[in-house]
Parts: sequence; structure tokens; C-alpha cells
Amino acid sequence: MVDTMGNLLSVVVHAANVHDTVGGMEVASRAFDKYDTILRFCGDEGYRGMFVDYIACEFDLEVNISERITPRFVILPKRWIVERTLAWFGNSRRLSKDYEVSVESSENMAIISNLHTILKGFG
Repeated sequence: MVDTMGNLLSVVVHAANVHDTVGGMEVASRAFDKYDTILRFCGDEGYRGMFVDYIACEFDLEVNISERITPRFVILPKRWIVERTLAWFGNSRRLSKDYEVSVESSENMAIISNLHTILKGFG
């Protein structure tokens, strides 16, 4: 979960056979537990249905779903922030391959990578 400034709010690492909407519910819950001032969530079309219903029922919030991407280049509001933040994780050598033994260490390496990216901006 990333805020509108590209700061990582919550991370959940799960098995590949867990659908994104199910994993999204857990990451949204963790983010809302830490930051109860969240006003809404955003997602792409893959999060329609079960995720939107869960957020409405559990937190009484709405989910802004970005429209389908067209074949031509179009800037989608807020979506580029998430994509850029996740792309910066690719600069972390430790996250480039699956070196971690446990889920907890993978989640912590994502947090450390995000902190490193933020701190580089001050240097």
C-alpha cells in the first residue's frame, strides 16, 4: 500500500497462488490499522468486486478504480505514483531475486528498500 506521495504504508508478501484481491484485503487492513485517517483506496480493474465490497463493509470507505488502460499513452491520476514506487524496488539488489527465506524478511527488505529510496532524496 502506497500513499499519494509514494511512501510505503503497508507490505504483504504472500504465495503466488493467492489472488491479488485477497492479498489486497490483508494489506488494506494492515494499512488502515496503522493509519485510521485513510479516506479511500485506489486500485485497477482487477480489484473490482470482492475487494471493493470488503473495503465498503469493513471500513465504510470507497475504492477508486482506474479505468482500463488504452493502447495509446495516457496518464492515469495517482497510478503512476504506485508504479514508480514499485519500480524503485528494482534498484535494490536484495529484492531483484528471491533471496529471503521467510515472508517476514521479504516484507522487511521491501520496507528497508523504501526507506533507502526516501533517504537518498536527502543526500
